[in-house]
Formats: sequence, structure tokens, C-alpha cells
Amino acid sequence: MLEISVQLVDEASKRPKPEDENNLVFGTVFSDHMFVMNYAEDKGWHDARIVPYQDIVLDPAAMILHYGQGIFEGLKAYRCADGRIHLFRPEKNCERFNRSAKRLCMPEVDPDFQIKALEQLLRIDADWIPRSKGTSLYIRPTMFATEPALGVRPAKEYIYYIITSPVGPYYPEGFNPVKIYVTDEFVRAVRGGVGEAKTVGNYAASLYAAEIAKKKGYTQVLWLDAVERKYVEEVGTMNIFFRVDDELITPPLTGSILPGVTRDSVIQLAKQWGVRVKERPITIDEVIQGIKDGRLQECFGTGTAAVISPVGELCYKDENYVINDGKVGEWSKRFYDEIVGIQYGEKDDPFGWIREVKV
Repeated sequence: MLEISVQLVDEASKRPKPEDENNLVFGTVFSDHMFVMNYAEDKGWHDARIVPYQDIVLDPAAMILHYGQGIFEGLKAYRCADGRIHLFRPEKNCERFNRSAKRLCMPEVDPDFQIKALEQLLRIDADWIPRSKGTSLYIRPTMFATEPALGVRPAKEYIYYIITSPVGPYYPEGFNPVKIYVTDEFVRAVRGGVGEAKTVGNYAASLYAAEIAKKKGYTQVLWLDAVERKYVEEVGTMNIFFRVDDELITPPLTGSILPGVTRDSVIQLAKQWGVRVKERPITIDEVIQGIKDGRLQECFGTGTAAVISPVGELCYKDENYVINDGKVGEWSKRFYDEIVGIQYGEKDDPFGWIREVKV
């Protein structure tokens, strides 16, 4: 396993920490250090290092800028009330990172080394992990092609890095129902494409519809399948769940949906609780009819950033449909409380999801 060199930031150059942890804005402040390493086809991964947070210099012909070979992950470090630092299922993020890399013809990174590098970075920047309830340190592992060359092919050189950012709740609404806009005009991904990879292009493809939704007063976009445009897939930053007749339904992982870590956690918890769970195709018409006749009891999104995000209203074909009177659903609250409780060490961890970072 590679050795990691460390260059600490000068005391005078340390970045100012947020003074008010209760008003952290997601993804705008970054900690003092970053992990970086490079890849070359003839050398493999090399020059693993932790350095002061700094710019990355790119050649104008860097292949990421032309052919989009870029992937990333998102996870968090949580500070418990007693000061312990927790990671939540980080091995799942490492596995997904490598699946994304493989899909984009990029070199994989040893999962054990990913976690080793992350934990060493967290130990150095431990003071950046906020202490207020509901806050955390967001972690962004990233890889992209750096080889300066034009021509459509996989690059031969890459950079992998990890940056971190103290964050509060993802949505300014907090744990309150959000309003979702359903688009049948634009699509995010098609089966057989790169929808199940956490690649930069997926997010670029989502921006236009997201801006339309925002201008109409909605928080996120609910995507439909790209072929028939009738099957529900996922929300812009979340997987989606529906409670219908006391059964939990979520779209299946068929290649165009990101396999979320929180999604998997909800499914495991539901099964442990004796809740009927079905991963099956569900049409937007079935969803709307379920709202109309009262069979659809609640809806929520799942993701690392928001954990659980209750959905109180859908807009489809310029018609608004209120779910559960616009209130937080019983299951949404229960899943949220359970997962957050495990993350912060307040509840038992029967699945072995927590990895403690020794500082």
C-alpha cells in the first residue's frame, strides 16, 4: 500500500473556520488540507500526499475538459456527542467509486487505501468536523483525466483527490416536506448509459430542468425514464420511495439510477422492521392516482446530503398534487431518526454500518 506524505499548512495560512455552525451553507467552505495522488499508465497510482488545500493546475488539453472522464463520491464524517468521529458505510462509497471508474474506463483505487487516505486526512483536519447537532463534515472524493491530449479515447493520466467541507442541512427547509417538479420533457439518463455511475456528465445533464423547476418554485426534479417517459426513476440528488397501502416501493436498479447508500440502508431497515418492500417499476400515473385515491400515504427521497427528505407536493403536467396534507410522513420520520441516530452514535448499529475514526 502506498505511503502518504504529509505537508501541513502554515499556521498563518490556515483557513478561517465558520463562526456559526448553525448557519453553515452546503459546500461553500473547505478545510485546510486535501489528499491528492496521481496516476500514469506506466506507473500506476503514485505520489500520495496530504497537502494544504490548493488549486489544481490543468493543461488546456486535459482530457476531462473535452471528453468528460470525471467521477466523484459524497459521504460524511459525524461528530458524536462524546467527541467520537463516525463514518457511515464508507466501504459502499468506495465500491461505488470503483464501479463508476470502471464504467468510464478509469483506473480503480484500492478500497482499503481510499479509506486509509480519508481517515488520515480526517485526523489532520479533525477540528473542522462541526460539533452542533445536525452538522457534519461533507467528504468529496474525486477523480478526473489530466492527460493533455485530443482524441476520443480513455486517458492515460488521472488525478484522485479528497476535499472536505463543514455543512449543515442540505435543504434550507430543514426536515420539512419539499416540493418536487416532475419533468416529462427532459431526461437524465437512459438504460445502458452512465446513469448508474456518479459521473460529472449526469449532473450537467440535469441542470436545465432543475433551473426550470427552481423558477417555478420547486426544490428538485423527479425524472422519468428516458424511453417511455412514464416510469419514475429518481430525484435530482436523491433516490425516491413511495408508501402505498403500507408497502414501501422504490424503482429498481436497472442501470439508469444511481445505487444510493442511503437507499440501501432504508431498504435494509424496512425489512428488519417487517415492512413490505418492493423494488419495482412504478409509473407516474400510478403515483398520481395513488395520491388522488389516498392509497399513496407518503413519499420521500434518500441521499447522503439530506438523508431523508419528505416530499409534500408533486407538480406534473402543471397540476399540483399534495401528499399527506403536505406533512412529514410517519415512515419518513422514523427512517430519518433511525439513520441519523446511528450516524451520531445515539442508536444501536445492528448492521455494523459505522466505522469509527481514531483521532
